[in-house]
Amino acid sequence: MVEAFKPQWPAPPRVAARQTLRGGGCSPAPWASLNLGDHVGDAPERVAANRARLRALLPSEPRWLRQVHGVNVVDAAASQDAPEADAAFTRQPGTVCAVMTADCLPVLFCDRAGSIVAAAHAGWRGLAAGVLEATVAAMATPPDQLLAWLGPAIGPRHFEVGGEVRAAFIERDPAAAAAFQPSETAVKVLRPLPERRQKAGESADKWLANLYTLARQRLAAIGVSAIFGGEYCTVGEERFFSYRRDGVTGRMATLIWLWP
Repeated sequence: MVEAFKPQWPAPPRVAARQTLRGGGCSPAPWASLNLGDHVGDAPERVAANRARLRALLPSEPRWLRQVHGVNVVDAAASQDAPEADAAFTRQPGTVCAVMTADCLPVLFCDRAGSIVAAAHAGWRGLAAGVLEATVAAMATPPDQLLAWLGPAIGPRHFEVGGEVRAAFIERDPAAAAAFQPSETAVKVLRPLPERRQKAGESADKWLANLYTLARQRLAAIGVSAIFGGEYCTVGEERFFSYRRDGVTGRMATLIWLWP
């Protein structure tokens, strides 16, 4: 049985959403077991079988995206198969918006009237570039009428980044400094990160980034105040896939749609 849970947020009755977990699929290790990603080295037939199991719980096949850590937002009801985008929205009942993650932050949106929904993939690059702002703009709904749910992402005790990442956010909003702590307080992940040469322009100092705080700041700045979720850590909780923890691993899906 597919393992998934319903987000806890006060969405209107017409809005349905699911967050998949690792269990309930047919993929072996290291993708065990409900891997939904077709780009992580798993056998295509196993990914197809996992997606078929998920499809049985949904009103239609999810509108999968080719995520590139950008800010492109598409209309899921009008998009072609797997467009290059990091967010999708729809007003059409039965159309399923979906994003895949394994440490990046998935964000779901709906309006209070239950007339439009959206899903966004926000790793730090997309978050810094404005993918959440772009999603809200594409929904063409007053921000104070929107609800947002922050799904499972790498938690603030594990997400070590360079100073250039911190600088990218603070340059946009000085208040973002509150989302970064010195890395001496880090809880080390199980898989050592590969050593690499420092890139030109990259800071040698290390910080722990809080994606949830950064997302809340960005949403609040554009008028979205009804924000829920954000209490997870994909690295620290084995029920989630985590690239930072495991390296080769599967992908989870965060899905949202409207009932008729």
